[in-house]
Amino acid sequence: MATTTPAPTSPKASHPRSEAAAIPELGRARVVIIGGGTAGISVAARLARAGVEDMAIVEPSEKHYYQPLWTLVGAGIVSAEQTERDEAAYIPAGVRWIKDFAEEIDPVAQTVRVRGGGRVGYDFLVVAPGIQLDWDAVPGLREALKTDSVSSNYDFRLAPKTWRLIEAFRSGTALFTHPAGPIKCAGAPQKIAYLACDHWRKTGVLDRSKVMLGSGQKAIFGVAEYRALLEKVVERYGIQTKFERNLVEVHPDRKEAVFAVMGDPAGARETIRYDMMHVVPPQSAPDFIKRSPIAHKEGPNKGWAKADKHTMQNPEYPNVFALGDASELPTSRTGAAIRKEAPVLVENLLAVMNGKEPTAKYDGYASCPLVTSYDTMLLAEFDYSGKPTPSIPIIDTMQERHDMYLLKRYGLPWMYWNLMLRGLS
Repeated sequence: MATTTPAPTSPKASHPRSEAAAIPELGRARVVIIGGGTAGISVAARLARAGVEDMAIVEPSEKHYYQPLWTLVGAGIVSAEQTERDEAAYIPAGVRWIKDFAEEIDPVAQTVRVRGGGRVGYDFLVVAPGIQLDWDAVPGLREALKTDSVSSNYDFRLAPKTWRLIEAFRSGTALFTHPAGPIKCAGAPQKIAYLACDHWRKTGVLDRSKVMLGSGQKAIFGVAEYRALLEKVVERYGIQTKFERNLVEVHPDRKEAVFAVMGDPAGARETIRYDMMHVVPPQSAPDFIKRSPIAHKEGPNKGWAKADKHTMQNPEYPNVFALGDASELPTSRTGAAIRKEAPVLVENLLAVMNGKEPTAKYDGYASCPLVTSYDTMLLAEFDYSGKPTPSIPIIDTMQERHDMYLLKRYGLPWMYWNLMLRGLS
């Protein structure tokens, strides 16, 4: 059982523990981290390197995945097994692993309840559970994924199927979707479309096919400079784009996808028949986050964990921090963003643990490696201001480049497993 340490104090707020904090099932830890994915492990590794002891991670999965490579799995470039490692190999030495799902956060009692029924107490909490894939929010989608015409790279088990569909496609309509609302790796829905088109171009299939992108977004990309470059890629492959179209239903028996026409006061729907379809499900913060006092209850950030966009500290509970996909941070939900968020959060958490104010600032940096063919990639980098922020010296990363593709295929995975998850980058 973890050693109990004094409750933190803060000049901002004081939230005395309730009697529930005395529940002893899982003991206490000075720092509890919810989530053993990219964000949770990165923070744990950095805290461990800073000498913080008495930490616990709440994470149910025994496997850890490098999800950015799932696009390349769907394109037949790498195997799914290459993206998977044992979770135990990346939990820092000395950190207690609570192998269960978080179910409830009580920021007053300073406890986290897990699905198995126990509670773990904390003095400081880091919220990083990742994002929830809402497959059931689209009627007919689960049934469609069981057919031989529909797949999604957003599932480890389905990504290999995407390649089988691309390889077997000979003609007809290939439909790719992008939901409205925040999703992890917002470039992924278009990247697989580009790779599929490149494969079909090389095999002579593209000329006798109709490729469509039905997107709940307003444009192909939010940053104007990169949008202009990507529009040329879309034109090169002849992809028909339908923006502000949000997938709301699938009829797998008829191979039909139904889209809501966003902003239409009459609630118009548009139906597109497909021969193959790659679907990206709508996504949200995990349900236990939505129910929690640490989440917004209304407004545009409803359901997401509260976090100051610069310090990542909860505005109401100063011993609670959040980062990554489940937070309200107004940046892309990518591993690259987390790579910049984690050191700032750790610096601020250490300050609060020592009775000081958090002063480190995250500027919103994120990047999206946009693979545009089997040997080229465009690296989009930007911050809260929405302006390009290239970070690699000399190289013009605002162009499709083969060396950037090699970075995506080999460099970034190596950095992830060997540096980022070890708290070294």
